[in-house]
Amino acid sequence: MRKLWGGAFGDESDSLVDRFGQSIESDLRFWREDVLGSIAHAQMLGRTGILASTETEAIVAGLQRILDEGPDSLPVDVEDIHTAVEVRLGELVGGVAGKLHTARSRNDQVATDTRLFLRGRIDELIPAIKSLQGALYDTARRHRSTVMPGYTHQQPAQPITLGLHQLGHFWAFQRVGRRLIHLREFVNLSPMGSAAVAGTGFPIDRDSTATALGFAAPIPNALDATSDRSFVLDALHWAASAMIDLSRVAQELVLWSGAEYGFVRLADAVTTGSSIMPQKRNPDMAELIRGRTGRAIGNWTAFAATMKALPLGYNRDTQDDKPGLFESLDLVADALGLTELMIRGADWQVERMRDAARHGFSTATDLADFLASTGMPFREAHELVGTLVKRCASGAFEPPIVAEVLHERLTKAEIDEALRRLAVERSVRQRNSLGGPGAAAIGIQLRHARKLLQRPGFASLT
Repeated sequence: MRKLWGGAFGDESDSLVDRFGQSIESDLRFWREDVLGSIAHAQMLGRTGILASTETEAIVAGLQRILDEGPDSLPVDVEDIHTAVEVRLGELVGGVAGKLHTARSRNDQVATDTRLFLRGRIDELIPAIKSLQGALYDTARRHRSTVMPGYTHQQPAQPITLGLHQLGHFWAFQRVGRRLIHLREFVNLSPMGSAAVAGTGFPIDRDSTATALGFAAPIPNALDATSDRSFVLDALHWAASAMIDLSRVAQELVLWSGAEYGFVRLADAVTTGSSIMPQKRNPDMAELIRGRTGRAIGNWTAFAATMKALPLGYNRDTQDDKPGLFESLDLVADALGLTELMIRGADWQVERMRDAARHGFSTATDLADFLASTGMPFREAHELVGTLVKRCASGAFEPPIVAEVLHERLTKAEIDEALRRLAVERSVRQRNSLGGPGAAAIGIQLRHARKLLQRPGFASLT
C-alpha cells in the first residue's frame, strides 16, 4: 500500500495494520473537496512566492484534470484520499506534485475536507426540508376543516383538524431547518494552513485560502483547528434529531394506514406487498424511517463516546467520524424525500377520521366548559361529565342520558345548548385561540406558514 510517509521506518507495516488503518473507501466520498482544497492551497503557495508560478500552474492544471477525470482515476491501493490525489497528481505532472504538500499536513487537510463536504450536504438538505414543509402546508390548507381526533397518551382527547395536525409537523421542521442553519455557521470556518498542530514557518496566507474555499474565516488556533470535531458531533446530533421528527411522522402513517384506524391510504409508490398474503399494503418506507432513526442516534452516541477523552491535537480516533457522518446525512436526505412522497400521495379518509372524532367522548371538555359557564364550579362540572362518560356505554355521549342527568341542574334551553356542544364540528369551530383548529386561528397559522415558506432559510418564529 502506497503511503506519504516511511522514511524513518526500516520495515514495512504489517498487512493487518495497513488494512485496519486504511480509510480510502470512505474518503472517496469527499474526493472532490480534497482536490478543491488542494487547488486553493496551491494557488496560495504561488501567490505568496512559496512556489514558483510555473510550479503552481503545473500543479493546478493537474488537479483540474483530476476533477475532470473523476474519482475512478484515483488509485485505491493507498492509505487515504490525500495519498490517492497526490499519487495521481504525480502521474500527471511529475515530481513537482511533491511540492503541493508544502506548508500543510493531512491533519488540516482532512479537517478542511470534512467541513467542505458537510457544508455542501447542508446546502442540499435545506431545500429538501423546505420541500417537505411545502407538502405539509399543502395538506394542511386542503384539510383545514377536516375533523379528526386529537390524541394525548394515544387516547382520544379533543377534536382537531387534519390541517392543525399537519401544521404541527410543519413547525417541527421549521426548527429542524433553523438548527441546520446554525450548524452551517459552525461548519463554515477554515482549518487550512494549521498544518499538523502548530501552523507552519512558511509565510502562508490563511485568509486567502479561507476566502477561496468560501469559508467565513480561518479558525484562529492551529491546535484547535486540527483536533476539533465538535462540528461533526453537532451534525450527528442534528441528524439524529431530524430523524426523530421524521420517525414521529412515520409512526403516525404506520398506525393510521392500518385497518384499526383507517385514516389514510398510502400511495402504491411508497408501499409494498407480501410474498404470501395478497391483500397486504405494507407501509415499509415509514417503518424503515422509524427503524433507521436508531442508526442515526447510534452514530451520534458512538462518536460522542469516541471524542469524550481525546486530548487536544490530532488523534487517529477521529478518522471514524466520517462513516457515521456520511450514513446519517444520507439517512436524513432519503427520509425527507420519502416522507414528502408519502404525504403528497396520501389519500386521507375524511369520513373515517370524522367518525372517529365522534367517539371516545372527545367533546367532554366542551361540555364541562359549558356547564362551568352556567355558574357551576368547574370541578363539579368535571365530576358530572365524568359520571356521564361512565353511564354512556356506547363509547359516545348519548343525548337522552345527557338530558336525563342534566335536567335537575339546567334549564331546558341550557340542556339544548349542552347537547349542541357535543358536536365535534362545533368544538373545532369555537377553538379560535392562537394555535387552535378554529377557522380564524388556522387561517392565521396558514398565512404565517406560507410567509416562512416563501422566505429563504428558516426564520425565527418571533
